[in-house]
Amino acid sequence: MTSVSLAIRWNPIDWPLTQGPIPYAVLAAGWASLVLLALTRDRRWRGRRPLGAVLLALTLTVLVKVVVDDWWHPFPEGLPDYVLRWIGLALLAISLAGFRAPLLSGRRRLYAAGGAALVLLMAASQVNRGFDQYPSARMMLAPKTQALTTGKTPQTVSPPPGKALADVWQAPAGLPDKGTVSSAPIPGTKSGFDARDAYVYLPPAYQASPRPLLPVLVLLAGQPGSPSDWVTSGGLQQRMDAFAAEHQGLAPIVVMADQIASSMGNTLCMDSRIAKAQTYLAEDVPDWIRTHLQTATGRTSLAIGGMSLGGTCSLQLAVNAPQVYGAFLDISGQAEPDLGGHAETVGKAFGGDEAAFAAVNPANLMATRSYPDTAGVFAVGAGDAAFRPQQEAMYAAARQAGMKVEFQPIPGGHSWWVFRDALEQNLPWLAKQTGLIP
Repeated sequence: MTSVSLAIRWNPIDWPLTQGPIPYAVLAAGWASLVLLALTRDRRWRGRRPLGAVLLALTLTVLVKVVVDDWWHPFPEGLPDYVLRWIGLALLAISLAGFRAPLLSGRRRLYAAGGAALVLLMAASQVNRGFDQYPSARMMLAPKTQALTTGKTPQTVSPPPGKALADVWQAPAGLPDKGTVSSAPIPGTKSGFDARDAYVYLPPAYQASPRPLLPVLVLLAGQPGSPSDWVTSGGLQQRMDAFAAEHQGLAPIVVMADQIASSMGNTLCMDSRIAKAQTYLAEDVPDWIRTHLQTATGRTSLAIGGMSLGGTCSLQLAVNAPQVYGAFLDISGQAEPDLGGHAETVGKAFGGDEAAFAAVNPANLMATRSYPDTAGVFAVGAGDAAFRPQQEAMYAAARQAGMKVEFQPIPGGHSWWVFRDALEQNLPWLAKQTGLIP
């Protein structure tokens, strides 16, 4: 075992947070703390006090659900049940500590507060286990980036008609083993969209001279989310570098663009009263790619993909801008863009104009148009009760519209376990669709 691998193994920020002993230790400590908060020999801790703590926790939990799901609507599908349950347990611990505080001395109050903190940590850990957003502490950190390579070389390699790039590419001596990740602003020149910085993965072969003209995958995160999610939670660089290692340094360029402008925002990826997000993704982002990067050109060399809301967006762009994107990867997307219900969505985005919504909604478009030159994959957690039926409906509609599509149930639910696996297992498919490998 090398010194580098030993350092990674024993570095605490690389210890697994969703598997192994750590989450179970946190779970045990949290439940023990909750029991100690609830039970005591103090005769004063009887009757109204524990009952009041329970009733307060229940009231606050219901209030959280009403505020988040009925008033605020930050998540179209609402809070998952398991998340609400863990929120309720955390609120119960806080309530118990608060009701017991008047009965305790100064040091014991600190113990009660510490117990409530452990329950909060347990709740956060279990929610993280469910979604697998942060498999390790390192993945909570901002991704390390390098300066973006924008220079263009006069010598390039591209395949002749009927051939893939891998058929004519020979990796030069000294090619780096790993690609690079950079952050870069992509301005909304035509759309006026105020996007956060994108992240760009350039594979090892992009650093070669002559440079192969590589295809591009525009990859979108979910909501709440950030373009960096695919680098941190998604482990994108490791997966792309592994693919490149098997193909002489060749892999798609990945541009992780921002389609929502803020972590909790939802532009629906449409041109509407909210923003011109479709114009941004269909024009501004491809224009920026052509200007700043040296890549293959044409719709067959440009694919779009994403998870959750990003998956919904990928299908939308595939049907609204088929002249731009020739392939899409819809991971756990929705049946239609959603702000918390059809009526609310149409009202907020289009002033109640159903025709305007139907003119850009994928289900409506696929019912009336044919897309024989578009290829796609619908991937979703096999146990995802909310999103699997929606993906199945969109897959059937896409087949009816003449698309060359696949449906892939993947073990798991609506989590990064599924999102990461879906991207990794479809990299060969994307590479074939975009002319990278035969």
